[in-house]
Amino acid sequence: MEETYVLNLPGVKKKILAGGTGPLPHFPPGTKLVFHFQTLLDNFERTVIDDSRLAKRPAEIFVGKMFKMEVWETLLTSMRIGEVAEFWCDAIHTGLYPIVSKGMRLIAQGKDPLEGQRHMCGMGNMFHYHSTGYPELDELMRTPQPLIFIMELVQVGDPMSYKRESWMMEKDEKLESVPTLHMQGNALVKQRRFREAASKYKEAVLLLKTVQSREMPGDIDYINLGRMIIPLELNYCQCMLELEEYYEVIEHTTELLEKHKDCVKGYYKRAKAHAAVWNEKEARKDFNMVANLDITLASLVRKELNALSERMKEKYWEEKEQYWNMLEKKEEEDKNEEEEEEEDDEED
Repeated sequence: MEETYVLNLPGVKKKILAGGTGPLPHFPPGTKLVFHFQTLLDNFERTVIDDSRLAKRPAEIFVGKMFKMEVWETLLTSMRIGEVAEFWCDAIHTGLYPIVSKGMRLIAQGKDPLEGQRHMCGMGNMFHYHSTGYPELDELMRTPQPLIFIMELVQVGDPMSYKRESWMMEKDEKLESVPTLHMQGNALVKQRRFREAASKYKEAVLLLKTVQSREMPGDIDYINLGRMIIPLELNYCQCMLELEEYYEVIEHTTELLEKHKDCVKGYYKRAKAHAAVWNEKEARKDFNMVANLDITLASLVRKELNALSERMKEKYWEEKEQYWNMLEKKEEEDKNEEEEEEEDDEED
């Protein structure tokens, strides 16, 4: 049986759709809340805007960690584990929902939720870009309105039982974590555990990029953070070379070189990746760039270019041989067909 409550928060009403089990949990700061949600417009059709089950993964927030949709913390901490409830929230609580929704959609796609944001607050980013990239969210930006949230509290975690998420860390915590991740990555490389090492380097890069996104471009802190990212990105790319993930290397080194055009190692690793996927022109260009930027590497570059030439010759002859083999096979098949046709004509 449905029960309707008015929570101790103006502009919010709760309707329990399915009761949970046990007493109301304790929610100390840092508690991880895992939940599924649906977001609906408060119209006759009850139009569904978001549904976490369609993304096949529940959402998560942490109590007391300044989640943009502060009202969600109030809603979820009024629930028992397994409870399903419908909440009506006035427009005063839903103004930032378009930003939250966009971030969750990016996370579900495996992307950075801060993608495309500038150094400004959430509302500043929203108004600066005028569009979230989703028409239904843009409409909510233009016309803030009440929303309905149907939530199911799936799990309540022990605040001490999980790894502290990077986005929960303060700036100093993030910066202090980077050297540890760097050393862990190096140790894994020595064990030739390149996939795990790459993960450590990537995590460190994301921490630094998150801190950098809060600095003003051109400021000394912004520049220094960019310099700290370079060796981590290069180490990540070296792991990807070892794993033969060549297009991943090309993508990351290209992004790095757009910001640091004098990064010799960036050109060298991209050249190696291009060479591995037979992009001869691009590989030669990058190898020559290495020699131009650092004359002491001219001998190494010559060896690489000679090796590239040999590989391209081998590829040429292999492809030529394959072509002739295919041609001979086709001629043999055509000859057999002609003989079969002649035999059929003789029988007739």
